[in-house]
Amino acid sequence: MLQIDLWKRVLIVLTCAVGLWLALPNAFYGPVEQHNDAVQAIEMRGASPELEAQRALWPEWLPSGLVNLGLDLRGGAHLLAEVQVEDVYESRMVAQWPEVRDALRSLTPVRRQPSEPDELRVRLNDPTKMPEAIQIVRELARPVQTLTGAGAEDIVVTGSSDGILAVTLSEAEQQATDERTMQQSLEIIRRRIDEVGTREPTIQRQGSDRILIQVPGVGSAAELKEIIGTTAQLTFNPVVSRGTDANANPGIGNKLVPSLDEEGAYYIIESAAVVTGEELVDAQPSFDQNGRPAVSFRFDTTGARRFGDYTAENIGSPFAIVLDDEVISAPTIQSHIPGGSGIITGNFTVEESTNLAVLLRAGALPAGLEFLEERTIGPELGQDSIDAGKVATIVAFVAVLVFMFASYGLFGVFANIALIINVAMIFGLLSLVGATLTLPGIAGIVLTVGMAVDANVLVFERIREELRTAKGPARAISLGYEKALSAIIDANITTLITAVILFTMGSGPVRGFAITLGFGIITSVFTAIFVTRLMVAVWFERARPKTIEV
Repeated sequence: MLQIDLWKRVLIVLTCAVGLWLALPNAFYGPVEQHNDAVQAIEMRGASPELEAQRALWPEWLPSGLVNLGLDLRGGAHLLAEVQVEDVYESRMVAQWPEVRDALRSLTPVRRQPSEPDELRVRLNDPTKMPEAIQIVRELARPVQTLTGAGAEDIVVTGSSDGILAVTLSEAEQQATDERTMQQSLEIIRRRIDEVGTREPTIQRQGSDRILIQVPGVGSAAELKEIIGTTAQLTFNPVVSRGTDANANPGIGNKLVPSLDEEGAYYIIESAAVVTGEELVDAQPSFDQNGRPAVSFRFDTTGARRFGDYTAENIGSPFAIVLDDEVISAPTIQSHIPGGSGIITGNFTVEESTNLAVLLRAGALPAGLEFLEERTIGPELGQDSIDAGKVATIVAFVAVLVFMFASYGLFGVFANIALIINVAMIFGLLSLVGATLTLPGIAGIVLTVGMAVDANVLVFERIREELRTAKGPARAISLGYEKALSAIIDANITTLITAVILFTMGSGPVRGFAITLGFGIITSVFTAIFVTRLMVAVWFERARPKTIEV
């Protein structure tokens, strides 16, 4: 066991060097973090002298991966949001009305009737045409786009003898819509938070209609709600009329919305939008022809066609650009607008136009959010946790170092050097995978420090036993490593299995503990079996002792 090939020695040394190399940025956390933030900002917004100065705080040729600090260490915001999936039903019924109206126009005139948000009710002028009307509207149905809803249609159409035709979503479509709404909400929240450059957010679904959001580094829960709660729902709606009466009756199928630019002005617009922000593929801050801040936009193929067709058919008519139920502007269509691109003007500042472009790129939330739980963890509390974790780790580290030296002398020194390399390699692995370190994660590292020497203790005790049988030093060391190997492997594999189960079945802090514990086991086995043995072998080759004390 003391005969280690040269290539193995080189590989062991290189592995340790790579681990230390990857862990190096964590020793200079502040400058490296500023460097990384500057690099990200330059990629998003372009270079500036201030950003270039921050980027220069850390050399480009050195690694810059850091162990991200979790919410309990850095401070930040915690939100539990409930997605109002029923909102989407109402939007679907609003969008369904123009289709139903146009489909029945050749059969009989229809009028929209007051109804529940998740239902569309229309009255036929000629009730005797109800069977034909039901058949026509049913032809508007589309298959449900899920495996569980295969064969089902998305709408249910019913009629009554008094001429009322009702359209509702089928149960299969409601389930598919709920799932789609949750997935869209998760993705849009993630994109919005990523757009503002936060570090390692936790965004995960809880239950059927709730989303857990934890973002380290955000000043408060209110700030986080502002980032993710702004709906930024952009629509282009036909204008029915304009006035100053805030209590005007918009009529069925229309809605009254205020003007953003003109105080006291209100617009009555059709509820069904011509084009929505969902068809946007890009939005960028820009300037209009007068040099005022604006937002340029571009639609996808479907949106471009609908936008172009509408402008071609309604030259001379006004249309409203509506953002979150406020009219940004209501220009008159001067000519056909092909290509699906345009510009949104208003009384924006440069910052407002930039923020609006970010929100539009991220997309509109498909449904409203109700925040059931919100907490703000201040950076002072996070710093207290870091300080407590540091103290615990240092105390555990020093106690282990002293114990190993007192118990095993020079061999204990070898184990202590391997332990230092072990901890550095843990941080190197955490940096490599971009893991987030939480307070339970620190507990995992402290536990690893205590467990890391177990393998060395097994080896050293086996060497002691072999020395008692009057074997020579070289033979005792070889047998010590050889006979302890199976016990080391068995003990650490069982612990590793536990860490894998914790990571698979757990979430949040439990996963953080499992990650550090798992990495600690891997690095502990490596340092005990290979690193300490290499140090013992090199020492023995040079010293050639006649006797050894372990």
